[in-house]
Amino acid sequence: MTFKLKEGFLLGTASAATQIEGGECSHNWNDWYHRGKILDGSDPARATDHYNRWKEDADLMSDMGLKIYRLGIEWARLCPTENTVDESAVAHYREELTYLREKGISVLLTIHHFTNPMWFEKKGGFTRVENIEYYIDLVALVVRSFGDLVCEYITINEPNVYATSSYYFGIWPPGEKSFGKAIKVMSIMSICHIRAYELIHKIRNEMGYDDTKVSFANHVRVFDPENAKNPWHRICAILLEHFFQSAVTEAMCLGKFKWPLKKILPIKRGEYCDFIAVNYYTRSTISGFGDGVRELSPKNDLGWEIYPEGIIRCTKKLYNLIKRPIYITENGTCDNTDTFRCRYIYDHLKVINESDLPVERYYHWCFCDNFEWIEGKSARFGLVHVDYETQKRSIKNAGNFYSEVNYAGGVTEEIYEKYVKNQEYHF
Repeated sequence: MTFKLKEGFLLGTASAATQIEGGECSHNWNDWYHRGKILDGSDPARATDHYNRWKEDADLMSDMGLKIYRLGIEWARLCPTENTVDESAVAHYREELTYLREKGISVLLTIHHFTNPMWFEKKGGFTRVENIEYYIDLVALVVRSFGDLVCEYITINEPNVYATSSYYFGIWPPGEKSFGKAIKVMSIMSICHIRAYELIHKIRNEMGYDDTKVSFANHVRVFDPENAKNPWHRICAILLEHFFQSAVTEAMCLGKFKWPLKKILPIKRGEYCDFIAVNYYTRSTISGFGDGVRELSPKNDLGWEIYPEGIIRCTKKLYNLIKRPIYITENGTCDNTDTFRCRYIYDHLKVINESDLPVERYYHWCFCDNFEWIEGKSARFGLVHVDYETQKRSIKNAGNFYSEVNYAGGVTEEIYEKYVKNQEYHF
């Protein structure tokens, strides 16, 4: 029941700008809402009003004893048109980053997290090689603007989720359904990451810093055959894992472009991540070329299987590919009534801290309930409850649990009895 956190292990939270900031910023998710594509009709221009309430949220994090925070910037705020930079937005993020530092909270900064300015989207976004330069210009702007305040960067969040949701399943903007485009986007994003990795190091070296760390947030899941004795189930599981995550992982980490990805521009093989950044949520059970959920398994409120062991299975594969320190950059669950979130966090932290993998950090997704992309505000992942009518924040039971684990350096018998013992998953 009890366990201790690894020595030096840090607990924090993660967020994305579009999901919390609010504002009509002329980006693809504002546009997607106006086209009536958000399932519950929620408007990302409202979100949790973090852009105005950032100090309140930072104070809450500090009160909970959190020392690390994964924060994202909004490209459409910084660059509202192709040829302009909004200096007031730069000043805003500098103020927020400075305040977090004063609170003793270290920031891992995400440069791209699913959202494009509409001017970039209208140019074809990441489907066009010539648009890489716009992303690289953003990277340069971010590092030159905030490089004195931030030493750790995520170049791109979940390129596989972005590519498949936007260009294969077509449920995210721009809503296209093309396997070829999805693969091209993953290929181009891999090049973007590698070029960004090199540029971030170059700029911060020129600024006189030698503590730069760069990676990309890698969404990984377990792909298991529904029936391990069925050859077709096994083959489909292997192929889907390769298409969804293995190929893009090798491209971005090592510059190795394996089919079906293409090395569209000259890229040298090398090592392009300073830490392994793992986003893990669930397992897929495979019986064909589609996603599936194992029968009689515990599930969250979105129907995703809860499978804590999978975080170790996935992370071991990544560590075998490239030996680097490991950050769990996202892990959390949709639990709208906060009835099993403590157990979920407990189960995942326990397997992490009992493993021999060099996991150094755990960023819970997410801090406050927020705009959960296509699900809108109907899916609550936060440690902190948000009343969307008033935007009032209140720490949930799971948030108190997380804070106590943080202060105690693990789960004591008292903490387990108080928060975890009586919680059960839904089946």
